[in-house]
Amino acid sequence: MSIGFRILHRKRVVSPDLVAQFAPLPVANVSDAMHRMTAAGPRLTQMHRSGTMAGPAITVKTRPGDNLMLHKAIDMAEKGDVIVVDAGGDLTNSLMGELMLAHAINRGVAGFVLNGAIRDADAIAEANLPLWAAGITHRGPYKDGPGEINVPIALDGMVIEAGDLIIGDRDGILCVPYDYAKDILKMTEAKQAAESKLMAQINQRTNDRSWVDAALKRLGCAQPDA
Repeated sequence: MSIGFRILHRKRVVSPDLVAQFAPLPVANVSDAMHRMTAAGPRLTQMHRSGTMAGPAITVKTRPGDNLMLHKAIDMAEKGDVIVVDAGGDLTNSLMGELMLAHAINRGVAGFVLNGAIRDADAIAEANLPLWAAGITHRGPYKDGPGEINVPIALDGMVIEAGDLIIGDRDGILCVPYDYAKDILKMTEAKQAAESKLMAQINQRTNDRSWVDAALKRLGCAQPDA
């Protein structure tokens, strides 16, 4: 086995049932359930027009500006997979464009997260397959390798292993680790229920705001006399 130039099989994959349960949940609420400690970074920008994403990860680690292993990952993908690529965040050369996206759609890929650049931005927006990338450039990619598929990668400190759940919406991208997905789902659903209750109170103008002054007092904030 050659470290740095290899293809591995996924050892486990988050279940379709869990994917379906996470799909309608806001990424922000899942993030809150994970104590707001994990994120893929603000550089990753939504390139499609609208819509959310949820699916198990195929991970790709590649040399900046080279998409040989990304091509292979698309060919390997199963319906509903999300392909996550760490290309070092380099924007000199694009990783994919319209033709690769069309092939991925035919393969049933659910979306892409690219720590690198795309091209054919208008066509990608029009196709509207969920895709986040770090930037755009007209300069095309190379296809020489090396790279790795289904190895652990990290985007801005967010570690992603093959088969983990990847979710995305307008607020950004989040990885839900395979081993904790069920627990995180329960906490997120509880968060959703609490927010729904609070929204109803806000709409009825019955929400309790006493916590604001209590926090200010606890923190020693000087305030004018009542």
